[in-house]
Amino acid sequence: MEAININDKLELINDLWKPRIIAELNEQQVKISKVKGEFVWHDHKNEDELFFILKGKMIMEFRDKKVEVKEGEMIVIPKGVEHRPVAEKEVWMILFEPKNIKHTGDVKSELTIDNYEKI
Repeated sequence: MEAININDKLELINDLWKPRIIAELNEQQVKISKVKGEFVWHDHKNEDELFFILKGKMIMEFRDKKVEVKEGEMIVIPKGVEHRPVAEKEVWMILFEPKNIKHTGDVKSELTIDNYEKI
């Protein structure tokens, strides 16, 4: 058991849309990521997903609306809800997700990650 400095871990990340695992608890993974631009439309059939914005501002797009998520705010995406994160400028975030979640749901793209790296 040690303290984890999230900002120090984020400083190690030089790529976008590639979450890294920083901790695990109760079959959940805590991941950090830097993002910019548009992700792919996708959903997670059986898992909820939590995005917590540490730095910047992100728009979470849904088919029927858009939700702005600012620094210090979070959004929970219920299982089965199609969504697409979009960030005009670089955003630093924490994600809380079940261990078995697929990065882009059933959608395959150049952004899909099959194995998450731990840092």
